Amino acid sequence: MAKYKLTIEYDGTSYSGWQTQKNARSIQGTLVEAARELLGQSVDVQGAGRTDAGVHALAQVAHLEAEKVLPPKKIMEGLNDRLPSNINVLRVEKVHARFHARHHAVARTYVYLLSRYRTAFGKRYVWWVRDPLNVEKMQAAGRLFEGLHDFASFADKRFDKDASTRVKIDRIEIAPLEGLIVFRITGSHFLWKMVRRMVGVLVEVGRGKLTAGDVEGMMKTFSEAPAQCTAPPSGLFLMQVRYEGDREEPLRLPFLLAPLKNANASSGIEL
Repeated sequence: MAKYKLTIEYDGTSYSGWQTQKNARSIQGTLVEAARELLGQSVDVQGAGRTDAGVHALAQVAHLEAEKVLPPKKIMEGLNDRLPSNINVLRVEKVHARFHARHHAVARTYVYLLSRYRTAFGKRYVWWVRDPLNVEKMQAAGRLFEGLHDFASFADKRFDKDASTRVKIDRIEIAPLEGLIVFRITGSHFLWKMVRRMVGVLVEVGRGKLTAGDVEGMMKTFSEAPAQCTAPPSGLFLMQVRYEGDREEPLRLPFLLAPLKNANASSGIEL
């Protein structure tokens, strides 16, 4: 029996999400099919997190377990030969039999991209908000999320029925970058739709329709308001999954938006 750690990027636009579902196309299911074809046997593929329908990944991590042993390079090349162009295996590493992509992860970082102008090319990777936004107010409200809190108001309990809603947010950064407003959120883990609801609530603060006091109230008492503010999945990317000993990576953008990294002088986010 062999176990491999996979680092994967994908465009989630046309998928039902990471997790395998009946009668729906998923990232996990597509990877399992490719691995079965490559190895000629049943395999187990488990991810570090369940990205929602339409959500992307710059570096999702999964483990692949199979009886057949192949060099990591052969695994990577073989999977990529069999995967559609919107899923790409970046790295494959042989790992210890006890390694688990989800259980051993110590932190996850998500990036959300909000566009300040209408665009024909990046629509599937950003959320265009035409209203003026007060970034300073959004930053102040965002700091209320940092630390260990109960995020029951920001979770979709249909999918996390038995999960604790207490989550530790290490840091949330919000900064303008060229024609974008970039959110980078790092935490121990995230509940279903939690990041999108956090971003949606902060956008309403930026619009002036909610205040930092309203956000504080949502953290103390259960509220349905975050669900009504859920940001679209198009702008959300799983950027990094960290394990013991890993360093936090600087901000990375999707390939099509990467040139904007050259215009980061006043962004406030380390690139």
